[in-house]
Amino acid sequence: MSPRFPFSLLIIPIWFLSATATNDDYLKLPLLHKTPLPSPTQTLLSDIHRLKTRRGVVSSPVVSGAPSGSGQYFVELRLGSPPQPLLLVADTGSDLLWVTCSACRHNCSSFHSPASTFFARHSSSFSPHHCFDSACRLVPHPDPNPCNRTRLHSPCRYQYSYSDGSTTSGFFSKDTTTLNTSSGREAKLENLSFGCGFQISGPSVTGASFNGAHGVMGLGRGPISFASQLGRRFGNKFSYCLMDYTLSPPPTSYLIIGDEQNTISSNPKMSFTPLLINPLSPTFYYIEIKSVKINGAKLRIDPSVWSLDELGNGGTIVDSGTTLTFLPEAAYVKILAAIKRRVKLPSPGKLTPGFDLCFNVTREPRPKLPRLSLELSGGSVLKPPPRNYFIDTEEGIKCLAVQPVGKGMGFSVIGNLMQQGFLFEFDRDKSRLGFSRRGCAFA
Repeated sequence: MSPRFPFSLLIIPIWFLSATATNDDYLKLPLLHKTPLPSPTQTLLSDIHRLKTRRGVVSSPVVSGAPSGSGQYFVELRLGSPPQPLLLVADTGSDLLWVTCSACRHNCSSFHSPASTFFARHSSSFSPHHCFDSACRLVPHPDPNPCNRTRLHSPCRYQYSYSDGSTTSGFFSKDTTTLNTSSGREAKLENLSFGCGFQISGPSVTGASFNGAHGVMGLGRGPISFASQLGRRFGNKFSYCLMDYTLSPPPTSYLIIGDEQNTISSNPKMSFTPLLINPLSPTFYYIEIKSVKINGAKLRIDPSVWSLDELGNGGTIVDSGTTLTFLPEAAYVKILAAIKRRVKLPSPGKLTPGFDLCFNVTREPRPKLPRLSLELSGGSVLKPPPRNYFIDTEEGIKCLAVQPVGKGMGFSVIGNLMQQGFLFEFDRDKSRLGFSRRGCAFA
């Protein structure tokens, strides 16, 4: 999922780790004075300086939402005191960590099913940021912003929008999250900043793709994200492997924040491509596509089609919160034509809404489909298997799960279907994306 852009309002939360982990552990999960206020960045850096201990690893199980009808992948977060388990969409295309919230205090099971929302009043460690906090100055607010800076208890209100107009709004808050270490010990991350959402609307956060989720775990590049809040403590990198959503029961992999030595980056099969920065869209993880091949034949596509221009338009992002892959129209039509020439299967008797290219595979349930490969900057090549870009829309019908970039989107997207079965490592310190078909067993 992508926040509405241009989106330049970010937050640096203030947090610290309180844990009893040993050196052999890594953590596992299943923002008017006479002197100016320190900037959120300065505040965070001072906290990090205070936290100089051995870097470890935080990991949380990742499961497909397919059983509940969702095209997303979910991670579990245990939030509050005592911990309340919540399933969140793992989203590298946005920054904000937010959960659906309820102000219910008594007999809450009469209004909400268990583990379907976060009960803020049930957590002894929950508190909203004050609207005069330096952190609150950097989050997107509703318009008009009802902040009363003279009141002691005027909470920070946020309103976060996605590119399709979906929104979440409520109180920007902080609470304790409970993490599991590899040795079985528990560690608590205090003052984790997140959105406590009371008003949620739009297809991205209420439609079928959101079935089974209770919020979004933003993993973007901005300091507001879950990856940033934990990453500076645990190595400023994270990785995941999205398993095949068609498998039943759905297999579990892990979102890993940090770097367990000799496991990921040392993978001899890991390929790397530079992560690019777009100052006008600082949330996203941009990569550069150089060319596209179908069955080894390079398509004649003008390289400028893939470029990120000076106005911040174009380029390609890697987004775990978007299901399909979206490519520029000029490239899309050539990929479509190249696949059509190579597949001799009949077309379906009726059109499949939302898809431009489908085949009837009733007589050939396991057809040999063209191989797509993307040459990336740095000399690496992403070669997904056909099941990553052909999906079964109904029995006997396979469709190309690639679409042209829509008007107003402005960039290409490598969605979560295209990422299936690969271990992806987002190394923010080295500004590179690693990927490998091997390593999912570890994840």
